[in-house]
Amino acid sequence: MVMRMEPNKKIVVIDDEPSVQEVVRGYLEKDGYLVYVAGSGTEGLALAERAKPGLIVLDLMLPDVSGEEICREIRSRSDVPILMLTAKASEDERVGGLALGADDYLTKPFSPRELVARVRAVLRRTQGAETPLVEVLSFDEGALEIDTVQHEVRRDGEIVDVTPNEYRLLVTLARFPGRVYSRFELINHVQGYDFEGYERTIDAHVKNLRKKIEPDPKHPRFVETVFGVGYRLAKR
Repeated sequence: MVMRMEPNKKIVVIDDEPSVQEVVRGYLEKDGYLVYVAGSGTEGLALAERAKPGLIVLDLMLPDVSGEEICREIRSRSDVPILMLTAKASEDERVGGLALGADDYLTKPFSPRELVARVRAVLRRTQGAETPLVEVLSFDEGALEIDTVQHEVRRDGEIVDVTPNEYRLLVTLARFPGRVYSRFELINHVQGYDFEGYERTIDAHVKNLRKKIEPDPKHPRFVETVFGVGYRLAKR
């Protein structure tokens, strides 16, 4: 018998606009979430530390500390899913936000219903249970290991701190070593089929993952680029 843990229904919203706070809180609470609100980056970091939420909604335009810096700080200590909420709408800014470790990106003005839908989608991806093919996937005589039960990645026996998106990306590649995945396929596996972002976000996730698992990220040993097609995990 498989026991499933109750999903974490707590959400921290970090945004300095009272109207946004009110709308986001109202719609999320109506959907059954317990919502905590912070009006500044400093307050938001402290609140997230205390509340231990299942997800953080983070505005990038904050009055004291930039949202990018807050995202970076959160990622240094936790893999809690982050949904960025901001007026920055260019592709480069979206990719940059996701490269920092965010799980999704929604631009202002936004539909509250879409926000709720994206929160649900992110939580499904990050808290949903998957049946692993094997308990531990091992590569290059154990130089790289993926523990699918503990959801851990180890390089040379040491645990590597990866984000949920990076973990899903690596597991996807590791299930069929040598198989080439297009960016479109990978973004569907990593972000979900309802993700409306850019395929370039996969490049950002791959770059971050390589920094963590590759001895030399500029000359990848594990995650290889197949130019004009996508990526694959090397057969070793």
